[in-house]
Amino acid sequence: MTLRRKLAYITAAVAACVLALSGCGSGDAQTSVTAVADTITAQVAYATRDFAPSTTSSALAMAGNWHVTEPLYALNYTDYSVYDALAKDEPEQVSDTEYVVTLRDGAKFSDGTVVTAADVVSSYRRTTAEGSLYISMLDFIDSVEAKSDTQVTFKLKYAFPMFKQRLALIQIVPSSMSDDALKAQPVGSGPWKYTSITDQQVKFDRNDLYNGKYPAQTKHMIWNVSVDDTSRVTAMQTGKVDVMEGVPPEAFQTLETAGSEMKTVQGFNLPFIMFNTKKKPFDDKRVRQAVFYAIDTQKLIDNQMNGEATAATSFLPKTFANYHRTKNVYTKNVGKAKRLLKEAGVKTPIKFTLYTTDHTWITQLAPQIKNDLAEIGMNVDIQSMASSALYPNVTDKANADYSMVLAPGDPSVFGNDPDLLMNWWYGDNAWTQTRTFWKGSDGYNRLHDLMDKAVAAPTDEERQDYWNQCFDLLSEEVPLYPLFHRKTTTAFKKGVFASVDAIGSTGINLVDAKLSK
Repeated sequence: MTLRRKLAYITAAVAACVLALSGCGSGDAQTSVTAVADTITAQVAYATRDFAPSTTSSALAMAGNWHVTEPLYALNYTDYSVYDALAKDEPEQVSDTEYVVTLRDGAKFSDGTVVTAADVVSSYRRTTAEGSLYISMLDFIDSVEAKSDTQVTFKLKYAFPMFKQRLALIQIVPSSMSDDALKAQPVGSGPWKYTSITDQQVKFDRNDLYNGKYPAQTKHMIWNVSVDDTSRVTAMQTGKVDVMEGVPPEAFQTLETAGSEMKTVQGFNLPFIMFNTKKKPFDDKRVRQAVFYAIDTQKLIDNQMNGEATAATSFLPKTFANYHRTKNVYTKNVGKAKRLLKEAGVKTPIKFTLYTTDHTWITQLAPQIKNDLAEIGMNVDIQSMASSALYPNVTDKANADYSMVLAPGDPSVFGNDPDLLMNWWYGDNAWTQTRTFWKGSDGYNRLHDLMDKAVAAPTDEERQDYWNQCFDLLSEEVPLYPLFHRKTTTAFKKGVFASVDAIGSTGINLVDAKLSK
């Protein structure tokens, strides 16, 4: 049933009894009874069956786990502030490279077992196991050890200014659970607990053992999984759900008329072009630059995105605190693109396949990009497929023969500091090892030298200067680079929430939402 489920007419005696027991006032203005609210229902835009908190990068799993599992310190995704989650209070600093964190008093997992320091240690090891995409974002940590049942010691390789924020990446789960069990249905210490996960639906119940700051406000929560925009809009329009993720711009008016409130936030979420930098002619950065000069990004924004995006003028969007306008800002310039191809010795026309993921908004971008590339002599065939097929079957191979990929991405689900965001796509991980094959190149080495200097910088001003140089370098090398940053719109049924915020990253976060009385 939905959060504001269909009212049932009951006898006056029973109604009076209910009102007396609940202490509630009058209900809907058109009736004389009170609506019972025990379920939040949401329509979500991404799909996965891999919910492993220590390794997943799925938008659906990440968002679901925000409600079920806890790190020591968690992020408020409306402003990226950090709050105590499983940690009792601030880290105790022993030295520049050593900290002790104490667990929240009485914390238990939803299965009734007590959360211990050993669970934190094992969760760290899962998160940094070989092959994990999280490794490069946590490689500043040298060791994690249990000091006692309730205290954990973190020793760092070097002083790291974003230490506390990065601990949000380590979701604490029971040591006793296998990786396969965590992948299927994790157990955590958060305000909610999973009761069922299928391809079509994720179900949660309130975790009555949770003793943190943000208890669940209803007994149940249901997320209906629908990658298709039309299906999500229809469900929201007909009043079947209370929250809808990823509202397409063309549906704003429809949903507002149907009784929904739209909340829009400029986010980091972006479509990127990724190249096989080992395959000619894309091993030459001038050819990669030519692609970006060929594409009319503003036209994509105006037409396919209905204006709900901002053209990239840096790796970061303008709304991020560490934004820097880069030396190379790509706007459509066919003449410049052709000159770059000529300088690189490329004889056109050339033909290749443009691979894309099957997300609706991504596939809508591909036809114009195809036409734009044709203007500079690049003739492409478009082939779209699910991410779960594209990466393992096309890109992630030692002898990968692809040329170019158009896909979405949003590492801001992990945090917003530039070092983290750059490490996601440009760190020593699968993205540079088996996707762009950029690792070990001169550009890669220069970037990491600058990133290391930024982390070691003694002041915020010096750190920002190094990051600015990183952004300039990325705008020149473009092994993987954004076309624009999306604005993210979430729909909320009016009257359901007294206080709720949309977030700029993918996913929904209702951890601190307040319901209407």
